[in-house]
This record gives sequence, structure tokens and C-alpha cells, in this order.
Amino acid sequence: MENGGEAKFPAFPYKPYSIQIDFMNALYHSLDKGGVSMLESPTGTGKTLSIICSALQWVLDQRQKDQSEKRVESDEKKGKNGEIGSDDEPDWIKNFVVNKDNQVDEKKSEKNKHGFASEKYKKRMNKDSHRDLFSRNIDEESFLENKECKRSVKKNDVVDLDDNEFLLEEYESEEEGGIGSLNSKRKGNKFTVNSSSEEEEDEFEEEEEVKLKVYFCSRTHSQLSQFVKELRKTIFANEMNVVSLGSRKNFCINEEVLRLGNSTQINERCLELQKSKKKEISKMKNLGTEGKVRRTKASSGCPMLRKHKLQKQFRDEISHQGVLDIEDLVQLGRNIGTCPYYGSRSMITSADLVVLPYQSLLSKASREALGLNLKDSIVIIDEAHNLADSLISMYDAKITLSQLENVHSHIEKYFGRFRSLLGPGNRRYIQTLLVLTRAFLRVLLNDKDGNRLNTCPDAEKGVRENKTFDSSMAINDFLFSLDIDNINLIKLFQYIKESNIMHKVSGYGDKMTTMQKGLAVKENGESCDHGSILSGFQALANMLLSLTNNDGDGRIIISRKRPSSSGEGAYLKYVMLTGEKIFSEIVHETHAVILAGGTLQPIEETRERLFPWLPLDHLHFFSCSHIVPPESILPLAVSRGPSGRSFDFSYGSRSSSTMIEELGLLLCNLATVIPEGIVVFFSSFEYEGQVYDAWKTSGILERILKKKHIFREPRKNTEIEVILMKYKEAIDNPAPKSGAILLAVVGGKISEGINFSDGMGRCIVMVGLPYPSPSDIELLEKVKHIESLGDTSSMEIPKLSISEEHYGGDVQSGFSILRSCRRRGKEYYENLCMKAVNQSIGRAIRHVNDYAAILLVDIRYASDSSKRSFSHPSSKLPQWIKESLVSATNNYGEVHKLLHQFFRFNKNRNCN
Repeated sequence: MENGGEAKFPAFPYKPYSIQIDFMNALYHSLDKGGVSMLESPTGTGKTLSIICSALQWVLDQRQKDQSEKRVESDEKKGKNGEIGSDDEPDWIKNFVVNKDNQVDEKKSEKNKHGFASEKYKKRMNKDSHRDLFSRNIDEESFLENKECKRSVKKNDVVDLDDNEFLLEEYESEEEGGIGSLNSKRKGNKFTVNSSSEEEEDEFEEEEEVKLKVYFCSRTHSQLSQFVKELRKTIFANEMNVVSLGSRKNFCINEEVLRLGNSTQINERCLELQKSKKKEISKMKNLGTEGKVRRTKASSGCPMLRKHKLQKQFRDEISHQGVLDIEDLVQLGRNIGTCPYYGSRSMITSADLVVLPYQSLLSKASREALGLNLKDSIVIIDEAHNLADSLISMYDAKITLSQLENVHSHIEKYFGRFRSLLGPGNRRYIQTLLVLTRAFLRVLLNDKDGNRLNTCPDAEKGVRENKTFDSSMAINDFLFSLDIDNINLIKLFQYIKESNIMHKVSGYGDKMTTMQKGLAVKENGESCDHGSILSGFQALANMLLSLTNNDGDGRIIISRKRPSSSGEGAYLKYVMLTGEKIFSEIVHETHAVILAGGTLQPIEETRERLFPWLPLDHLHFFSCSHIVPPESILPLAVSRGPSGRSFDFSYGSRSSSTMIEELGLLLCNLATVIPEGIVVFFSSFEYEGQVYDAWKTSGILERILKKKHIFREPRKNTEIEVILMKYKEAIDNPAPKSGAILLAVVGGKISEGINFSDGMGRCIVMVGLPYPSPSDIELLEKVKHIESLGDTSSMEIPKLSISEEHYGGDVQSGFSILRSCRRRGKEYYENLCMKAVNQSIGRAIRHVNDYAAILLVDIRYASDSSKRSFSHPSSKLPQWIKESLVSATNNYGEVHKLLHQFFRFNKNRNCN
């Protein structure tokens, strides 16, 4: 590795700052070393561009090194047999080259002259594609892509359908005939578009190649689009093959499917259309040249995938146009008239760089569905400040009482109709499913005798008659308490996955509902509740799979909440607690995993939760300061308001009228001294609404509006863009007012992915400390689990019963659990709060010439840590903010004076 700095990374489009050079060198060194590294660089320091120029430069350097070594070896060997690679070459590079050559040879030898794979090859690929049952999220395609399964599809122009189409094919158990009688068509690490001929599928396979890849993932599509925008500034945009991946909901251009709105229903409908196409092709082949087939919308497949030539044109256009983000790909798909979702997926194998959301890479099922091969690759995870919680939450499972009612009712009706026609295998499994759903309903209804199950549609009444409380149980305790511990859940899950029962039962129920109630049928042939039936089945299958995890990997939450306008009522939920095994599968497969972010500290918590096998002194950690000079930021701990009252936004004090009024007076004063835009962050939408309504009633809102416009963050993400445009317009054209104030929420869209550079964010106001509610049972389970890491005796919490812990949902019981924590659990709770604070205040200061004030409004930011049960909040602030923090002011007058001086100085500095 050279020490040249700028010369080392020629792709950087500007003259890099010293901290950017340090960051790029640190990342380059991490890739040389391999394994897990954590790289921290404050937001607004050009982190994304530094990642691109360092990581992709390393890939180019490795390829050049590999090619030169191959040439030397070729000259030396002169036809002699020998090992590939030199002794000083890393093992992973040797393996990479050997595996590539072997795979090419195997492909050539194992396909016959007609281009079809040999039986030996097929068997190996089927074996490789067998699912690991630890995987949390079920690959939705695997329910549909079974060779022999026929999917029930409604036809628009046929009303009187024969019930035989809903009859399940005979299913054999593992003992009776292998793993079920239905074999999967999926091939390991292969992707094929569902096309009209096997010849076309083979054409896709021929394009496969093994090459070193970089996978870059982030949390949101907007962040991925920003990454692509930065990539276009470099030479790598023309030198690397890049593909952007996303969800069907973001990519779909079939208006009929898009109208479904819900992601699950869009996925289901997309796959159903493709399955219908395969079924229709099969029928045409069977009928021969003289047979006539009546085509319908449902049986013709998705119109965006009918012409394989258009998919090829789509790929050619991407190669011609260069790097495209999701919006570009969608527009290209619309222009050509072909599916951008499958078009982008088909380019994974040839890509050097794959840009994709968290879910697509971190979820094993998603990786398998996309055919991602992480072997010896580089994985870069951006915005990794909450990686552990994000990763673990992907493996949660939840089913509501209403979903259980729906599924149980439909299975009963289906079984009643087809019982005499079903084979013994299907009868046995369906009866087992009924036993299971009945047991789940009993626990939610708190009905040990099952008396209320006969009136399943009115089951919510049973919840209302019982005392509302939440409880948690270990998996084994849960199964034993319901007397279902003797059920083989793995085989039952396999049955749901392979037998096509979800679609048979849903299709039959759909037909009966339409006939009996006269429901309007949609244009695509589905009745109004078709999607909800399937989503209920999917939720049940996810829950079954969760119950196959190790007993200590997670907890079962039993919530008997009453239904309300703001809530969904009772539910069962599996909460995954450990991410070690999930993350290790990624680490052990790849060459290097880079965790990047603006605020990654404290790193010990992340290490303990995701990779505890890695000693702390072996973890490569890098952190740099901000590019802006100290005089460009003014962090202030504001402990008192204009009237002299202390600011205390703790849970017991924040709702008092005096506290809300004092905060309003503060905003009135800030509006007079701070130019352009002010972003105010509240702990929740509920509290923001409470404050806003109080200001409106008291007249404070009217006073603020005389100085600045006021905008509020909407709950719906789809409305945010409009609000931000209005906010920016009010700042760019302030007259007759002096700018605008944006009321936002910690943890909302604005706090996570929106940048407020220059006038958009001249001041960030953080109201209080946004600790998560201690009444949240899931949070408490995580706190207890984290507290127990490394020391099983560190926490003593009395249990109300041996197997089940009950929570009344009150805050005080949650606080008592937190107080009983000695270190890790309490640290985790504090970190959740301060990471949210750091993310929010990091929205300002986006470039070297930017400047902003940061007001931390609460006496706890300035109080003596010795008087607190938790550590001092300022100790967890980013170093670049902590170094400039004014932590003590006697009164608001001092705050106002400092703000006045700060903005006058920076205004004059930027004018000169």
C-alpha cells in the first residue's frame, strides 16, 4: 500500500480534504486486511464519495495485481502444471481464481451438446439451493416456483369454475417419499426470468460469470439514489458495471398490480402472474398445434414480461447509458415497456458493483431469492448506526388475531368441502394446521377451553371481555403451554411451502365469498379480501418458521390489546433477540464487511451483539473529525427558557402547560435571532401534536407565525416531499417573513435521511432526550437480553411466573426493569436515545462552508452526571460537537447573545 494520499485515489473528483484521505486510506487498509471493520465519519464530510473512491480503487488494484501475477505464472510454467497463485498471495484470492476456473470447466463438461444441464449437475444445484430453516423471512417465490404445483388463478371471463381446480395434489411426508412429493425448480445461485421457453432460460444462464463484487447497501431508496449520484461524479461510473436493486413496489410498472398498494399483495400478484404464464405455456404444449387455448388476463402472465427481446433491450440500454438509480431504471422500463425489477435482477451476475437496500442483502431469504453470491465479495453497509436492531428485526414474525380468525375459518371451510377427496397426507397436515391455529386463537382469547372459537368472526369480542395485558414467553414454554410441543413444525412449514395450500385455500375461499356475499370482483379477477387471506397465511408460515429457532434466540410476545382506531388489537409476535448467527453467515462468506456511518460509537455494543467472536483489539475501527472549522458550529445546552423556567422534558414533566408554554416562548425568541430555517425535533408525533395544539390555543403559534412560516412533518412518507418543497420555498423567498420553522419527529423520515444544508438548517433544536417508551415489551425483552450478554448473573428481575412474564404496559414497571440493569441493558437504552439525537442533529452542516447552531433543550444536557442514574448525555455526543459544546449557561439571555454573535460572524465571513 502506497503512502501517496491524493495519488492513491485518482478517481476522487475534487482535491480531497485531509480527513477524506485518512478515511480512504483506512478503508483501503481494511479491505487489504479483510474481516470486519467499522469506519466512522460525520455526516457532511463526503463519506459516500470517499467510500466509492477507496473501495472501487482497491478492486481495480486487486484485478491488475491478479492479472500481472497470472502473466508471470504463465511465463514461468510454459505448459507445466502447477498451482495457481503465489505463496504471498492471500488465500481468498487463490481460491477465487481456482473456483472461477473450476466452475467454467464444470459448466462446459456438465452440459450436453443440446445445452441442457446433466442430471448430475441438476442434482447438485438442487442440493445447493436447499433452504436453511434458520432463515427468518420466507422467500415468497419459493412458495410459487415448484415444478408440479398448480396455482389457482381467477379468470375474468369464467364465473362457474369447477371446484376441482382447488383440490390439492397428494402430498407425501418425508418418511413416505423424500422431502415431500413436490420438487422445487429453483437452482442455487441462478436467476431466470419466467419466459416462454426453456431456451430463453438457458440464455440467461449462459451470461453467468464469477467475479469479485462490491455490495453497497443502505437503509432507504433515497440514500441509495444519493450514492448513485455521487458515483456518477467519478470515473468508475464508466469503468464498472453497476446495477441498482430494489423492491417490487418501487420497481413495478404494471398499473394493475401497483393499484394493490400493499407490498405483500404486489409481491403475490407479481409471482401469480408469472406462474399463470408458465401454466398457460404448459397447456399450449399439451394441446399441440391444433389445440386452441382461451387466453385471459390472469393466464397470460405479466404484460411487462411477455417479450424476452425487450428484457435484452433493457439490459443493452443500461450498458449504454451507464449508472442508473431506481428512478432511472423505472423510467427506462416504462419507455421500453418491460419490467425493470426483473431486468435489473438479470444483471447481477455481470455487475462489479451492486447497490441495494438493507433487506435485500441482510435477509438470507432475500439473498437466495435474488441469487446473490457473497463468496469472497466486499460488503459495505452504510448508515450502520442501528445495524444490530435493523438486522434482527428482519427476522421477527407477527400474526394478528384477525389474521388468525381469517386463516382458521378458511381452512375449516376448505377442509369441510374437500375432506373426502383429499389424500391421507393432505388430511393429516390440514388437521394439524387447524389444531395449531385453534391453539393460537385460544391463547389470544385467553380461552383455555376454546369456548369462543365457535364464533370465530366475533373473536375480538373475546379480547374485550378479558383483562388487557402483554406477556412474553420462551419458545419451548410457549409450545408446551399450548400443548403443541409434539407437532413437527419443520415438516409443517415444509408442507405449507411445497403443497401450494395457501393458494388453494385462498382461491376457494375467494370464490365462496364472491358467490355467497356477491362481492365485487376486481378487474384482475380477485375479490376484495384475496390479498388479506394470502397475507394471513404468509404471517402464519413466518410464525411457524420462527418457532423452529433455538429456544434462547428470541421470545414470543402475547398481546391481548383491545382493538382501537389507532391499533390493530391482539397479536402473537416472535421477537428475535440475537443477531450473531445471522451476521456470521455474511461475514464468513465474504472477504470483508465494512460498517460505515456518521455515529457508530459505542462500538462495543455492536460487537457484542453481532460478532462477539471477534476480540475488540482485532476489530479495525477508524473515526475522523468534521471538515468544518469550530467557528462554523455552535452547540448549546439550553437549560432555561426566556421566563427563567428550567426545561425538563422527562416523561413526568413534559406535558405540563408551563413546560410547553416555555418552549413556545423560546421559539418566539429564536425566530427573531436565527435567519432562514429552523428544524425542531420532538420525541414523537403524539407529543409534537400535543405541543402544537397547546400553542395554537394559547396564541403562541400566532406570535411565531408573524416572524416565520411553520410546517409540520406528516405521518405519511408520501407527503414529505411536498412539505419539504414548501419549506424550502419559504426560505428561498422569505418576504415578508424571515424564513421558516419545520416541526419534525425523532425517528421519522426527516431525522433519518433528509439533509438540511445551508439555509434549510441554520439551527437544529432538539427538544428533550427522546428515550423510547419503557412500557414497550419488545424493548424490555431486548434490554434484558443485552444485559445478560457475557454475564448471566448480572441482572436479577423477579418473574411473576415460571414460564410467562406479564407486563401491564405501564411506564413505572419498565423503569423498574431498567433500574435493575447494572450496565449493558442500561447502556443499550441510553444509546438508543443518543443515537437518535446524533442522527437528528447531524442533518445540518453538509459541507465545509456550511454553518449552523445546535440547541439541546433540556436541563439534563447540562446537569451534573453524578446526580443522574444514567450516564451524562453529552458524553455520547459526536466528538466534533462535544469539542465545541457550551454546556452551561446561567440564563436564556446568554444563549440569545451567543446566537446573535455566531450568526453575525458567519454572515460577515461568508460575505467576504
